[in-house]
Amino acid sequence: MSCSLEQTLGDLNTQNFVTLLTKLIGESKYVQNNPPELIPEEDRIVNHVLESLLPLSTTTGGGPLIVNHVTYVSKRGNLIVEYPGTQPDKILSFVGMHMDVVPANPIDWNFDPFSLSTEGDQLRGRGTTDCLGHVALVAELMRRLGETKPKLKSTVVAVFISSEENSSIPGVGVDALVKQGLLNKLKQGPLYWIDTADKQPCIGTGGVIPWKLHVTGKLFHSGLPHKAINPLELAMEALKVIQLRFYKDFPPHPKEELYGFATPSTMKPTQWSYPGGGNNQIPGECAVSGDVRLTPFYDISDVMKKLQEYVEELNTNIEKIDGRGPVSKYVLPDENLRGRIEISFDDAYPGVACNLDSRGFHVLCKATEKVVGHVKPYSITGSLPLIRDLQDEGFDVQTSGYGLMATYHAKNEYCLLSDMCQGYKVFVNVIDQLED
Repeated sequence: MSCSLEQTLGDLNTQNFVTLLTKLIGESKYVQNNPPELIPEEDRIVNHVLESLLPLSTTTGGGPLIVNHVTYVSKRGNLIVEYPGTQPDKILSFVGMHMDVVPANPIDWNFDPFSLSTEGDQLRGRGTTDCLGHVALVAELMRRLGETKPKLKSTVVAVFISSEENSSIPGVGVDALVKQGLLNKLKQGPLYWIDTADKQPCIGTGGVIPWKLHVTGKLFHSGLPHKAINPLELAMEALKVIQLRFYKDFPPHPKEELYGFATPSTMKPTQWSYPGGGNNQIPGECAVSGDVRLTPFYDISDVMKKLQEYVEELNTNIEKIDGRGPVSKYVLPDENLRGRIEISFDDAYPGVACNLDSRGFHVLCKATEKVVGHVKPYSITGSLPLIRDLQDEGFDVQTSGYGLMATYHAKNEYCLLSDMCQGYKVFVNVIDQLED
């Protein structure tokens, strides 16, 4: 790294960072995202970031930062902050620092989730890892650029977004910014999505297919099981067949090793429901729900088509499905009754495989190795649906983050100040490398 940029921007100003983060975590109660009960007011976060950056902006005449507060839904703004470079075609961006959080129940926590507390290196509270810690970190980077005014060829853009944790209300955050063309110029350089964890490049994520099996049997007294069709047994046996066929048709993909995926594609149940009734009743129906987590090397629609085929074949051959004991069966010929399985899907979205040939990726790896001491890109079948949309729109998306995977969406969430300090150095190094 050229001494000049490293010296100009220095290390993370931890006092400023913690002061801003304290204000942000103090708002976390009001930016919980779980509609319809909890609708965040991200402008509460925007206002604190503006308080830090506006004095160094063209808006006030106090500095070079170009600040654009973009709102599509009342109280739920996004913030685009630009530090102009000298060459119009050179640009890099930090995007994805979202200003909403997942809900937290204070009863379940060992400390107050809605106020920042510290213990040694730990910064504790809802949003410290995901993602208000990153909001404060990138805001501090932009503040330093505005304050020190280094002469850069590249324009550096930060995009703080709303509505990342729940997409049930569309047209609020990055989807609307892209639709309006406000991020188009970011396609000219790498876009770093800063919303992962553990200080290493995350190069792959999973697609998600939420599914539900609805199984119909025949309700009857459990003392006369030969007169019933037990939907619970049918669901268990049918699901076993469906899972075995899924793993045969969608085995571990050769590219998963290259990308370092922690797991291959999986299909499993996560929820079970039935209408209720007495313990001495075989119910008439039940439902099993779950998801497919799909590595990005398989096609979502292919999988959905296959799952539908498995179910149709099971229905056609329902008498051949394994029973559970001498009177367990799924057809009652005398009554002309057959058990039935139906599968339905909620909104599915594909995973992401970052471009490993991209200059943006190589620069991030080099910066990580220099600052953190080693680089080990990883992939998980957790999902980041918004970044696939960006990739499909033509953005070179790379992802990283400086919180802790172990506390992501968890009770007692915290991040480490030392990790955030390293994150700041990685950003400075990335900017510097891309000057060449």
